[in-house]
Amino acid sequence: MALHQDLPPLMALRAFEAVARHLSFIKAADELCVSQSAISHQVQKLEQHLGQRLFVRRTRAIDLTEEGGQYYLQIRPALEQIAQATQRFNQPRQNQVLRIGLLASFATLWLAPRLAGFTRRYPQIRVELKPSVQLADVAGAEVDLAIRYGKGGWPHVNAVRLMGERLFPVCSPAFKAAGVEQGPLLMSQAPQPFEWIDWSRHHHLDVQRYPCVMLHDYNIVVEAAIAGQGIAMGRQRLIERRLKEGVLVNAFDQPAYESEIGYWLVKPNAALSPAAECFREWLVEQCNSADT
Repeated sequence: MALHQDLPPLMALRAFEAVARHLSFIKAADELCVSQSAISHQVQKLEQHLGQRLFVRRTRAIDLTEEGGQYYLQIRPALEQIAQATQRFNQPRQNQVLRIGLLASFATLWLAPRLAGFTRRYPQIRVELKPSVQLADVAGAEVDLAIRYGKGGWPHVNAVRLMGERLFPVCSPAFKAAGVEQGPLLMSQAPQPFEWIDWSRHHHLDVQRYPCVMLHDYNIVVEAAIAGQGIAMGRQRLIERRLKEGVLVNAFDQPAYESEIGYWLVKPNAALSPAAECFREWLVEQCNSADT
């Protein structure tokens, strides 16, 4: 049976819900921006459709009949669901703020140069980047999405790998010309220097003899390497522009190491908001194009 055969006139249903909620024809008319007589006409139309009286009309007040009260309780959740569905559908068209937690280095060196493309496609969504060394609390709604660098396996989060990274040590041309035998190695803060560990194991090279300089963030590591302060582990996706400019070069002339380390999208376990889903799709598209 077709759904529309059992549906009442929807304008009449809307008028009935407003009158039942306010128990007032006047207030319902004001809410719906129509005349009181138009509201009364729609309610009568619904009563005729149902073959039931829905209101008891008194001199200065109205009440729901028993049947009217039962009908109101049954139809109101359905109307609320329609309103919520419509709100969610319209949400991407409204101005929204989308908070992204990520490392400052990824924000500066990879995401920011591409972000104008997202803004052009979705001008109604304002992206706020929240740089932090710590993993942002997606589950606690501190941010809407997070992007992390590592091998995954973070507890209590939903992480999906976006793309891998190619690693090789880099330094300034002048530092290489002067000799790289003494180091030092420039490192950003991390629980352990897994980039150097993985790279040295892959190439069977001992880097433990080099002194280390620990810096707060990978942005600082890159700038220190450009300034000739030592050898940084190059993350090719982040330093591509610096390599093309010639301010960084391969320190040991070893081929890049295709690492299991990569970039991950951290999502809440609940369904994404429309804005977050738009960003997720765009981000996956950008990562896929970076691989080609």
